[in-house]
Amino acid sequence: MSGKDFVKKLMKDGWVLDRVNGSHHIMRKNGVILSVPVHKNEDLKPGILNSLNKKAGYK
Repeated sequence: MSGKDFVKKLMKDGWVLDRVNGSHHIMRKNGVILSVPVHKNEDLKPGILNSLNKKAGYK
């Protein structure tokens, strides 16, 4: 899954794009902040995707 697709998934779940800092989209929901790397259309590495899913409450 690319960073762009992960941001879309978060937005459908109620996360808000707080700001963009370089190639990272900073997402916010209920006081939780996630920094999602969006580099072209490259897939996120498994470790990063796992970590973001845990922080977002999907795992």
